Amino acid sequence: MNSIVLFSVISLGAIGLVSAVVLYFVAQKFKVVEDPRISEVEEALPAANCGGCGFAGCRNFAEALVNQGDKEKSLEGLNCPVGGSDVMKKVAAILGLEAAETEPMIAVVRCNGSFENAPAKVKYDGPATCAFAHNLYSGESGCPYGCLGLGDCVVSCTFDAIHMSPDTGLPVVDDTCVACGACVKACPRKIIELRNKGKKDRRIYVCCINEEKGGPARKNCSVACIGCGKCVEVCAFDAIRMENNLAYIDFSKCKLCRKCAPVCPTEAIHEIHFLQRKEKESVEL
Repeated sequence: MNSIVLFSVISLGAIGLVSAVVLYFVAQKFKVVEDPRISEVEEALPAANCGGCGFAGCRNFAEALVNQGDKEKSLEGLNCPVGGSDVMKKVAAILGLEAAETEPMIAVVRCNGSFENAPAKVKYDGPATCAFAHNLYSGESGCPYGCLGLGDCVVSCTFDAIHMSPDTGLPVVDDTCVACGACVKACPRKIIELRNKGKKDRRIYVCCINEEKGGPARKNCSVACIGCGKCVEVCAFDAIRMENNLAYIDFSKCKLCRKCAPVCPTEAIHEIHFLQRKEKESVEL
C-alpha cells in the first residue's frame, strides 16, 4: 500500500516537473517584451480615452506613437486633441523627437435653424434620438439638413462641453470643448465641424449646410445660405468656395478680414468674438 502511494507521489511530481520545464521554455519562446516608453507616453497623455486621436484609448495611442516614432522618426499625423501641443511636446521629448505646433480646435455647430428662424411645421412624437429621427423624417421645420434638436451630441460629450439651448433648440458649444470629435461623429446630419479656434478665439464660418437652392432653402429657414455667391466675390484670399448651392469658408485660408459677413443677404455667415461693427453715420445733403 505504501509503495503504491509513493509511486503515485513520484509520478505526479515528475509530471509536474516536466510540465513546468515545458511551460518555462514555451513562455521564453513566445514572450513579448513591451517597450517601457509606452507606459511613459501613456502617463504623459491626459487619460481622457475619448477616441479623438483616432484610437480606442490613450494606451492604444501611446503604442501608435512609439511605433511610428521608431519607424518614421516623426509624429506627423498623430495628435492628442485634448492635450494639444503641450502634451505632444512632452511625448516627443520622451521619444527623442520634435512635435509640430498644432492649432487648437473647437467644435462648431453649423446650423442656425432656431425656433424663430425655422418654425416647426409638424410635431415629432417618437424616440428622442437624432439617429432615429434622421432616418424617419426631414425635421419639424422641414429642412432636411438642419439640426433635429434631440441632443445626441450632448450625450456623446464626456467633457460636458455642449448643451441644448432651451431658447433656440440648438446645441451650444462651451469654451471647455477639447475638440475630441465625439459630437461630430454622433450627429447624423453632420452639422458639427471641428475648426480652428482662431486668434483671440475669433472665427468666421457659414452657419448652414443646406445644399438646396435658394427658394426651397429659405422656405424652411429664413437664415439659410441661398448660394448667391456674394461672399465669394468679396473674398480676396480665395478662402470661400461655392459647392452645391452652399458657401464654405476654409479656415486655413481665412484672414478674418470680415468682408464676407456684411454682404450676406440672409446673415448666414457668423462672426464669433469680434467687436461690434460701427454703424456708418448717415450724412444729410
